[in-house]
Amino acid sequence: MKKILITGGAGYIGSHTIIEMLENTDWEPISADNFSNSSAVTFDRIKEITGKTVINYAVDLCDAKATRQIFEKNPDIAGIIHFAAFKSVPESVEKPLIYYHNNIESLVNVLACAKEFKVPHFIFSSSCSVYGDIEKLPVNESTPLSKAESPYGFTKQIGEEMLNNFAKTCNTIKTVALRYFNPVGAHRSGKIGEVPAQRPNNLVPMITQTAIGKQKEVIVFGDDYTTRDGTCIRDYVHVCDIAQAHISALKYLDADKAAPPFSVLNLGTGNGISVMEMVKTFEKVSGTKLNYRIGPRRPGDVVAIYSDMTLVKKTLGWTPKYNLDEMMSSAWKWEQNLKNS
Repeated sequence: MKKILITGGAGYIGSHTIIEMLENTDWEPISADNFSNSSAVTFDRIKEITGKTVINYAVDLCDAKATRQIFEKNPDIAGIIHFAAFKSVPESVEKPLIYYHNNIESLVNVLACAKEFKVPHFIFSSSCSVYGDIEKLPVNESTPLSKAESPYGFTKQIGEEMLNNFAKTCNTIKTVALRYFNPVGAHRSGKIGEVPAQRPNNLVPMITQTAIGKQKEVIVFGDDYTTRDGTCIRDYVHVCDIAQAHISALKYLDADKAAPPFSVLNLGTGNGISVMEMVKTFEKVSGTKLNYRIGPRRPGDVVAIYSDMTLVKKTLGWTPKYNLDEMMSSAWKWEQNLKNS
């Protein structure tokens, strides 16, 4: 049984990837998460859904010694999926040094252990934020990267370049950076989903928390952009589709001996959806009128971005399964179950 280390395993995407791994592979996921932006309750939810207990090491990956101890205890790790990072665009604008320290130092330490313990496969959680503000859409993996609009986005650009340099000099490992667009939704059971530790910065939990009464209103940050309805456009993709793509990426590295040392792949749907369209879709699938208002633009936000999916389909054979209605209805089911739990 292959042992896969998932850093940030209690997080939103990490937890869904663990479930996907437990339900659809014979691999054994182990987690490293210090709960700085998550909760240990997540592992209870994983067990409720899968019936399986996941080992977690409550380690700060910026601590090199503690990180190495995970590998000493598990010298047979066959792959790493590195999710662990701070991810709030507005917070990164306000607190850039925290983001540079956490997101970069943790990656350095995990890569050092991957090299020392000869872990053959490494999947990096990247982001469409590496593209910056792009005029020509959709973006593909060959689109030149612009200046990042936030420190968070810049940490992902740095992380990718680190991986590229590292893979060229370490002939025991192959790496893939998966550039997510906007993960949304929740597991079909409604028993696990996104749980922001603080006031959410992402649109969908803003919407569901407002609809359930946790927040007073949704603020739409700007309606004067050069888009079809004036609000920002993003490529939203279901979190379970994102989770499945990580499994596909590991299988690709394991099976394709000709895979390059470092590659990047976009994970989206190829469809650009505006913020206002997301609001209206939620109102449709939930039957709930949402309290929202237009606010000023938010620093760090790009105008519009969505993905060209050609390369990931060709490389991994991966295509997203869930449509926008399913994304929003699953997120709403999770929010309702969270209130009643």
